Amino acid sequence: MSRLNDVYRERIVGELQQKLGAHSVMQVPRISKITLNMGVGEAIADKKVMDHAVSDMRAISGQQPIVTNARKSVAAFKIREGWPIGCKVTLRRERMYEFLDRLINIAIPRIRDFRGLSPKAFDGRGNYSIGVREQIMFPEIDYDKIDALRGLDITITTTARTDAEGRALLEAFNFPFRT
Repeated sequence: MSRLNDVYRERIVGELQQKLGAHSVMQVPRISKITLNMGVGEAIADKKVMDHAVSDMRAISGQQPIVTNARKSVAAFKIREGWPIGCKVTLRRERMYEFLDRLINIAIPRIRDFRGLSPKAFDGRGNYSIGVREQIMFPEIDYDKIDALRGLDITITTTARTDAEGRALLEAFNFPFRT
């Protein structure tokens, strides 16, 4: 069991049940998965860029990413159907809680000029998305071995039905929202 999973089960569930007025523990929202997505448009010109992006994503997430291919050709971007243009990872269960712990306590405080995450990035159903400009905020990435700064999208999918429930859940995990 990861530390954050224990905190959720022992402390957060009880707090949220009272705060949200849930009758059952099963009505309390929880995090179901975390998806990491990295678009690598430069991979069209150089195939080694995709290898570097995959290795960075593997180091950050702790599991092998899937290389995503273009679904259709776009002449303006010089992309053909089936060419690799990105990579993604879906984290669940223990790896999800370990990643969330590292994200909240280590990676987010290392963001340059950080003033808090936007509370408006919810999608209307309690899911939260963060866009990160640099992958070097994660301590697993060796600063001397990176070839380029790449951004990635982090989507936290919850079982919350509304944005207010999703925000209450993430605030219980000490998510650093802007006030």
